[in-house]
Amino acid sequence: MAGRIYFIGAGPGDPDLITLKGRKLLDTADVVIYAGSLVNPDLLKDIRAEIFDSSKMTLDGIIDVFRDSIAEGRTVVRLHTGDTAFYSAISEQIERLRELDIAYEVVPGVSSAMAGAAVLGQELTIPEVSQTVIFTRMEGRTPVPESEKISALAGHRATMVIFLSVGMIENVRDELLTGYPGDTPVVVIERASWPEQKVVRGLLKDIAVLVKNASIKKTALIYVGESLRASTESMGKESRLYHKDFRHEYRK
Repeated sequence: MAGRIYFIGAGPGDPDLITLKGRKLLDTADVVIYAGSLVNPDLLKDIRAEIFDSSKMTLDGIIDVFRDSIAEGRTVVRLHTGDTAFYSAISEQIERLRELDIAYEVVPGVSSAMAGAAVLGQELTIPEVSQTVIFTRMEGRTPVPESEKISALAGHRATMVIFLSVGMIENVRDELLTGYPGDTPVVVIERASWPEQKVVRGLLKDIAVLVKNASIKKTALIYVGESLRASTESMGKESRLYHKDFRHEYRK
């Protein structure tokens, strides 16, 4: 295990939602670099590692800790929120590690998008309603490709989960309205799975007002799409998988 960097998804906030593998690595690491206030500090209680808060560090500073720790034969955990596949900035770190010929491994976690769906108690894909989920973000200081602007994606009317954008909720609403009807269900979840979690439900046409009234400004996900009706009403849509007339290799 020594001589390797482990990128671990810490989960959405609830400390019980880290994977068993992630927990074992965290408990045995020599060095931990964690993503500031976004990682639940309960995850760091009683670990033996030297701890660094990456919110106060630059990429160069993080790489310096990686390089020095590996040179000393120490095991490093880089603890990111949610799952590392979404907006975690691991790619730029991994590129540097390749240049330095330092071994690394990625351990997946539970995305906040999945935790939010669990809060709603529903699937994001409903037969005959939506079979596609789009994960995206609004353009802010970080630009997005023209073909991936929310207004371009809205035309699909798929289930959409929008990260890092609630502070621009009016712009998000306006871009979504270019493709979705005004009465499309929207749910905004602040700090999904944390004790202070907040859920706001509404329709696309009035969600901006509801979010502002709830004083939600950051650390929230925006869910939009017809599939969201499933958590509040019966949609009468069933998959074929468990239908009595549906046959497959395990059920004749």
